[in-house]
Amino acid sequence: MPKPTAQDLPGRCSGRRPEPGIPSPSGRGGFNFQTANASETPETSTPRTLSIAAAGNLASTLAEDLGADAAGTYYDAKNKSLVVNVLDEAAAETAEAAGAKARVVANSLAELKTARTTLEQDATIPGTSWVTDPTTDKVVVTADRTVSEAEWATLTKVVDGLGGKVELQCSKDEFKTFVAGGDAITGNGGRCSLGFNVTKGGEPFFLTAGHCTEGISTWSDSSGNVIGENEASSFPGDDYGLVKYTADMGHPSEVNLYDGSTQAISGAAEATVGMQVPRSGSTTQVHSGTVTGLDATVNYGNGDIVNGLIQTDVCAEPGDSGGSLFSGSSAVGLTSGGSGNCTSGGTTFFQPVTEALSVTGTRIG
Repeated sequence: MPKPTAQDLPGRCSGRRPEPGIPSPSGRGGFNFQTANASETPETSTPRTLSIAAAGNLASTLAEDLGADAAGTYYDAKNKSLVVNVLDEAAAETAEAAGAKARVVANSLAELKTARTTLEQDATIPGTSWVTDPTTDKVVVTADRTVSEAEWATLTKVVDGLGGKVELQCSKDEFKTFVAGGDAITGNGGRCSLGFNVTKGGEPFFLTAGHCTEGISTWSDSSGNVIGENEASSFPGDDYGLVKYTADMGHPSEVNLYDGSTQAISGAAEATVGMQVPRSGSTTQVHSGTVTGLDATVNYGNGDIVNGLIQTDVCAEPGDSGGSLFSGSSAVGLTSGGSGNCTSGGTTFFQPVTEALSVTGTRIG
């Protein structure tokens, strides 16, 4: 018997399930920017106006200063300020004195991490993802259209058991890796996208998605000219691959913007929730959006579970895998997979570039 689809299960995919006494959520991408578990602390000072890079630095500093009292951060792009979740008024005063906007919330990062561990143990179901969402102070679990009614019931039971720490929502699309940014790279009948050019020991390499390098070992450009061989690959668990250039050709540190111009890339940066990011890929070219979550876990099925991903509302399609996610001149991520498309929109996950650089011993250049 075929699995029921979202259309077969009335109400299942109508979005996030409202909680008792809480109005049905609304807003961009189905994410609710208000929650009964979070309250904004009355402002005692005006938050500093910050660039995304400065906000990331301040977030790192406050995480060290606040320790266990820090409960997540995100960037308010509209007001250009850093929002810091804290557990008490004393921590709120510290955050505001440093120039951030503080919110006193109910759930600590440790509690949310414990909730994620429970999900991993009791609800590892193909077609699901979960991500810690600092805007709601919860772990948001999403089930795609392939999740059966019985599996949905299991998810519901686990989520209900975790109380106000987790919320469950549904996608009418399907989570999948985008096998088929930057320029097209091909091999064995498949196509992916080059992420970023890097160097190691003075030699040229490039990064792409690990689910691409798991199936393809020799790479060619869009004209069919062989350009490289796999050096390292990690998938599942992570999703990055390192390819060594074997052809005598240029390998500039830049991203194709598909309008006759390029974006120079001079370094790498950690993603921040609220960061505005463009993505370049060989199928859909350049699209932009926002980072909506960090440390996401997605289960693509067939045992392919990837952790530590960046979640965004940027669209992508097959063939965009491995492509570049960036912010200004900084490399941020490698396209992994997601749901939806660039006609109706969707959710896309990215392997953090900083981790790939660290593990492979490479650097942007």
